[in-house]
Amino acid sequence: MPSRLKRYQKAGGAHFLTFSCHGRLPYLNHPAAYELFLRSLEQTRRSYVFHIFGYVLMPEHVHLLVDEPKSGTLARALQALKTSVSKQSVQRPFWLPRYYDFNVHGQETMSQKLRYMHRNPVARGLVARPLDWQWSSYRHYLTGEEGIVAVESHWTAARRMGLKLPNHPDEV
Repeated sequence: MPSRLKRYQKAGGAHFLTFSCHGRLPYLNHPAAYELFLRSLEQTRRSYVFHIFGYVLMPEHVHLLVDEPKSGTLARALQALKTSVSKQSVQRPFWLPRYYDFNVHGQETMSQKLRYMHRNPVARGLVARPLDWQWSSYRHYLTGEEGIVAVESHWTAARRMGLKLPNHPDEV
């Protein structure tokens, strides 16, 4: 990544983030590593008070779509997240030091980034459909399914407002 990467934070927008494992090695390529990352992500979300609009965990990298934290900076929150995962893992070093940050303005760009993230496992040949990859927010968007990470979506907003939601397919 460029050494003079410009970051536009504290501008009140959403951010599409990408960061990779050290050497782009598949350190996240097993369920225990994915779950460790998700638990750390949720803990970081709560500590720094920000929304997660979407995520996908790939074997050697991560994509997140988030807003800016109410407590601290986005850079500090990502540092805390990466440190938490690193300390609980045996691989050293675990992460590449930098991350890619794309400022997201508008619903159309937000939808494009979510689509890109959720289709990433299919494009890489890991699964046939986005629904088959359990390490992303796709199922939440499709069914409202809640997981380890609280995802801010139309489902979440409806729950907050006390609206009756359709049953999940497995609850019929």
